[in-house]
Amino acid sequence: MLNARNTRIVFLVLLLLTLLLDWKYGVPLCIYLLLLLGYLLLLFYGSYFIQSDFFLRSLWKGSKNRKAIAITFDDGPVKDFTPRLLDLLKCENIPAAFFLIGKSIEGNEALVKRMVDEGHVIGNHSYSHTYWFSLNKSETMFSDMKKCDDEIFRVTGKRPKFFRPPYGVINPMVKNAIEKGSYACIGWSIRTYDTNAKSAEQLLQKSLKNLSNGDIVLFHDWGQFTIGILSAFIKEAQAHGFEIIRVDELLNTKAYY
Repeated sequence: MLNARNTRIVFLVLLLLTLLLDWKYGVPLCIYLLLLLGYLLLLFYGSYFIQSDFFLRSLWKGSKNRKAIAITFDDGPVKDFTPRLLDLLKCENIPAAFFLIGKSIEGNEALVKRMVDEGHVIGNHSYSHTYWFSLNKSETMFSDMKKCDDEIFRVTGKRPKFFRPPYGVINPMVKNAIEKGSYACIGWSIRTYDTNAKSAEQLLQKSLKNLSNGDIVLFHDWGQFTIGILSAFIKEAQAHGFEIIRVDELLNTKAYY
């Protein structure tokens, strides 16, 4: 299994073998550079692709034995978008999961309460969601994550167990913060890239492509075309026999402490 520990061992062995060959026969510098490049590429892969479980096992897909999927939204609450999402989900009678940014909760308390009242799951998506979040010390990350927990608890009386790292990036510092907080790291199996979509049709087709049992679909509250295609996505998924359930039910894992 490809993970951080095995990768370190393999590259250490390769480095020792290279040093031995260098001592006996001489090895060009480019070989060392290629080893370093390969190692860095694997670290990037493990950090960026949450499904790799490279540094930490995340929950990114449910059982293949049940024809069900879950819809999740990141980066809310967003005043101009989230109410419309909630209206649509209520109309379609579909539950979802909202991974909230803590700093966005103040002033949007009614939206967060409505999420809970209407049967949706709330997860932690950090308090600050800065671009450089994953480069902080683990202690700094953990404090940020707990601050988001406190905001969610202030409004809902619930403490989330689910955490989704900003941008889905996991490295040793993020891993340590997640483990310190005993969070369940929630990933996805379908990343729609709805915030970069060029058209509604493109987004809809990308969201439905290769949809399979147990998929966790990632949207964003503020995606330009997300609200416009969500009803069609739901109807198409259901037409293909998929049940749309809450992510905690899909993963058979408690969402709150």
